[in-house]
Amino acid sequence: MKLRPLADRVLLKQEKAETKTASGIIIPETAQEKTQTATVEAVGPGTEKDKITVKVGDRVMYDKYAGTQVKVDGEDFLIVKNSDIIAVVEA
Repeated sequence: MKLRPLADRVLLKQEKAETKTASGIIIPETAQEKTQTATVEAVGPGTEKDKITVKVGDRVMYDKYAGTQVKVDGEDFLIVKNSDIIAVVEA
């Protein structure tokens, strides 16, 4: 199945949380902090008022409580508004 966001929505693939500390201690899943970084998988066309400011493949940071979780073909994604994206992470 393929998702195509509408209006000013962006489809994100969240990055996995760290499972080990720098010293090698394994962090249990219940204690892992959810990351707020993701890769843009698809973007909507935008609206006259809200232009899309990211493109597919960008690595971004988003608001902690933003978006709607969706599962497609067994993979987890997040659909957020363009305005919920707070930064583009550059290498």
